[in-house]
Amino acid sequence: MNAHLEALAPNLVWRHFRTLCNTPRPSGHEAALVATLEAWADAQGLTHDRDAFGNLRLCKPASPGCEQAPGVVLQGHLDMVAQANTGHDHDFTRDPISTYVKEGWLHADGTTLGADNGLGVAAILAVLEDPELTHGPLEALFTLEEETSMGGALNLAENWLEGTLLLNLDSEDRGQVYIGCAGGADVVVDAQLPSAGLLEEEQVLSLALTGLKGGHSGVDVHKPLGNANRLLVRVLRALETFDARLISYQGGTLRNAIPREAFAQVALPADDVEAALATVASLERTLKTELGSGDSGLVLTAKRTAPAEIEPLTRDASAMLLAAMHAAPCGVERMSADVPGVVETSNNLGVLSLEAGRFHLCALVRSLHDSATAAMADRFQALFGLMGARVKVENGYPGWAPNPESGLLAMFKQRHAALLGREPEVKVIHAGLECGILGSKYPHLDMISFGPLIRGAHSPNERVELDSVVEFWDMLRAMIEELATKR
Repeated sequence: MNAHLEALAPNLVWRHFRTLCNTPRPSGHEAALVATLEAWADAQGLTHDRDAFGNLRLCKPASPGCEQAPGVVLQGHLDMVAQANTGHDHDFTRDPISTYVKEGWLHADGTTLGADNGLGVAAILAVLEDPELTHGPLEALFTLEEETSMGGALNLAENWLEGTLLLNLDSEDRGQVYIGCAGGADVVVDAQLPSAGLLEEEQVLSLALTGLKGGHSGVDVHKPLGNANRLLVRVLRALETFDARLISYQGGTLRNAIPREAFAQVALPADDVEAALATVASLERTLKTELGSGDSGLVLTAKRTAPAEIEPLTRDASAMLLAAMHAAPCGVERMSADVPGVVETSNNLGVLSLEAGRFHLCALVRSLHDSATAAMADRFQALFGLMGARVKVENGYPGWAPNPESGLLAMFKQRHAALLGREPEVKVIHAGLECGILGSKYPHLDMISFGPLIRGAHSPNERVELDSVVEFWDMLRAMIEELATKR
């Protein structure tokens, strides 16, 4: 599977990426890949071990004469986001990712590609295998469950890593280097709401909002993209004019992916069905106009369906829930005053569901300031607490405070200019790189993050620019060889 990848350059990187594509690795299901990498390490004569959580470390001694060089930790996460287009039958726990090249970019067929963070992992493996590379002591750290909970980094063993410098290879922009990132936390809301049987005069409508682009809830949150949960809740609020009662709802699948689709069922008086259908059609035109070219694929449909087996919520419960969902924070809350063009605080309404009166919400709050993350999470607790819901804030992780005076950064800028003829842009990212967590456990580490050009991460539109992978590999090799000369 994916044999064409080995015809791409740099061959070492793409050969390892082929292994990653062929080995299913959604979050929580990395065991097969870990076993594969351990077997590979044994064949290469590399030592390896795991911490109590299961994070994997591979170690390679320094090249002769470079034993006194500073130890370098190469870090990436093994898991990938599992997203597939509607109607595309794919089991991420069993099926390999099918890839193809188009106009200089590598894509996946109907699913996420896993370039996030598969190409970083592949590059690390290529470094460990490269027989021509001169290097100091190397540690390859592969963490687990980054995409769902940051679990690997949060549970990383202390006093385990030996290096003093860390290259995180989980960034997604060509010609840029990252020196800071947002922290975040999951907000989980659960409630059991009262229902009442379908009335004789009521009919059921099924609504579907599809066709949005989706994207990464941090990197893409500032872009003109639609959030399917935000938009469908707005439609449902409009249908309250016809005394519609919510029966069921399902929108989004991951708290860190901007929802592309959402579906709902409502009960409303039969005499109002035609007017409700006209309202939905009108709202589709309105929403498409508002989204414009930023997210032009929106499709909003409504149709009569057979009476639901599940009871609708009571009118009061339905109104209360829709009001809370409509009022919940979503998108960019504040731009940074200190780092121009960077989002400071945001929230993603990632997963919403209602089934048999059981409501569930999972949102991901991010901020460059841990205090602002806590304040945003508290707003959810205040809002949904009004309806008696249980609200938990969990999986919190710290941000990564920028250090513009980093010696590692200075070296990267110098190498980038010498190799590519221009200095890189120095950036802070509104996403949860593991560097913040790693830095809290290993405060002595000097860290930077860089990578190839990836677009559409966390969605089936994910793709990576082939030329940028060559540039990324050249920079990685140059950095490692330069660090091997330091004492």
